[in-house]
Amino acid sequence: MKFFETKLKGSFIIEIEKNEDERGFFARTYDVDEFKKYGLNSKIVQCSISDNIKKNTLRGMHFQITPYEETKIINCIKGKIYDVIVDLRVNSDTLYEWNGIELNEHDNKMIYVPKGFAHGFQTLENNTKVFYQISEFYKPDYVRGISWNDPKLNIKWPTSSPIISKKDKKYDFIVKKDNKK
Repeated sequence: MKFFETKLKGSFIIEIEKNEDERGFFARTYDVDEFKKYGLNSKIVQCSISDNIKKNTLRGMHFQITPYEETKIINCIKGKIYDVIVDLRVNSDTLYEWNGIELNEHDNKMIYVPKGFAHGFQTLENNTKVFYQISEFYKPDYVRGISWNDPKLNIKWPTSSPIISKKDKKYDFIVKKDNKK
């Protein structure tokens, strides 16, 4: 496995290294020792799959608050996504900055999303599946979100008219519209 830190300190693109032969390939997608070597949270308590029927489905921007902040490892196992993370760490030099990366079933890349980040993605193909490895159990009372089109973040999504759930449409901007701050 190869680890490449993004412009947002603590988040990494992880490339798997394939052992290939005439049958296909075999590769590690997780290794506690490798994660510890980079000082990353290696705790995984839950794995989930997001199955997305339509292209331009947007899920996000989600996070859980203290004491259930999550670290996530995201891998697109079928199709293609534009994956976005936003730094929400109050004392960070990159507070409210975002990073986007295309992940697909062929590129053998994952993204490591540390605690204190919001996460979301937009599908770029129909029938896309995303695999999550998560450090905390899902706690609905601690789930929060930010509007996908927050002007303060100014995320450059691949489409301006995504398919969004009713729940995700209710998320507010970081600075509310009626607040002059």
